[in-house]
Amino acid sequence: MTSKTYLITGGTTGIGFAVAKSLREEGHNIIITGQNPQRVSAAASKIGSIGYVADSQDLGQIAKLAANLANDQIKLDGLVLNAGVFFPKPFMELTPEDFDLTMDINTKGPFFTLQKLAPIMNSQSSVVFVSSIAVHKAFPGCSVYSASKAAFEGICRVANLELADKGIRINSVQPGVTATDIQGKAGMSDAEQSEFYETLKATPLGRVMTAQDQVGAIQFLLSYHSLALRNAVIEVAGGQTL
Repeated sequence: MTSKTYLITGGTTGIGFAVAKSLREEGHNIIITGQNPQRVSAAASKIGSIGYVADSQDLGQIAKLAANLANDQIKLDGLVLNAGVFFPKPFMELTPEDFDLTMDINTKGPFFTLQKLAPIMNSQSSVVFVSSIAVHKAFPGCSVYSASKAAFEGICRVANLELADKGIRINSVQPGVTATDIQGKAGMSDAEQSEFYETLKATPLGRVMTAQDQVGAIQFLLSYHSLALRNAVIEVAGGQTL
């Protein structure tokens, strides 16, 4: 197997880390990003990857990341746009600041990450956006989160046309509820998370999903097996939307 070079944003925990670890175990060259220097260093050391501090909300850091990779003559075969946030809040309580924070990280961040990194991507390279079933399944408190993911899925459609001559294809995965630290960051206590996960035993899968459950679909979309796919969306939800 030929070794490839992949960059995973938000690769220090959760789905991003699981994908980075799996790809590294297959012998690929992995670059991960995150906003916390200590977590980036620890995660990169754990899986034997390169780590860069690049906050998806900070356009200056995104530009610096692209410049550093270009200076190091690194060319990417794949990019996983995984970094994102989930701050649930009732529609009537949302503030302009709440709206801007989620849209900045979940939509604006991946937009400019792709724009800045496209020049250093090889021909026939793959971009995978980690979206959410919230794009088409309503959850209370998730209006802005849903909008942020749906907005970038719309961007993917157009970017597929505009980046086609560079040999770049873009597809998405839509995870259902997956047990990662995103729930804790959203303010859910351990007890609340456990109670929530219990309800997922009613899905066809019969349990809450783990980050590892998302790895296979993402790796498929990164691989040559997805060469003919453009703007495909793979729902990995354990039957939650049935």
